[in-house]
Amino acid sequence: MEKTNVMRLLSQNNIDFLSHQYERSITDGKMVAAALNEDPERVFKTLVTIANDGTHHIFVIPVGCSLDLKKAAAAASVKSITMIPQKELLPLTGYIHGGCSPIGMKKLFPTYIEESAMMYEKIIFSAGKVGYQVEMAPDTLVSFIDAKYADLI
Repeated sequence: MEKTNVMRLLSQNNIDFLSHQYERSITDGKMVAAALNEDPERVFKTLVTIANDGTHHIFVIPVGCSLDLKKAAAAASVKSITMIPQKELLPLTGYIHGGCSPIGMKKLFPTYIEESAMMYEKIIFSAGKVGYQVEMAPDTLVSFIDAKYADLI
């Protein structure tokens, strides 16, 4: 299996992870979970937002859920939050839609992980490239990227 930058970063830091591969034509998170034969509550997507003050914030939530923008703003201690336009994703993060990972962005943005992740020994999320996912302990992810758990959905 091809190694993504996310996998390389995890390996370089001696972090335990499993990698998964799926058909690249699948871009919907729920379909990714189905392709991996996994519970969609344990498969997470990475959302990039911009706050009213111009700061960017990353939210990692289960693929079957929607980000509650009020809860997201509260978690980030800002007045309001909106999703960034898709065309801004690559220049801002280095990732394309469907392959955005909370690990290895061009810059480390404040990141919040849906608190339901704590219920699982391991969660699955993008390995930074469409067709690739990594699986690891949520607490390990939180400490590696200096994230916080929050009620986001």
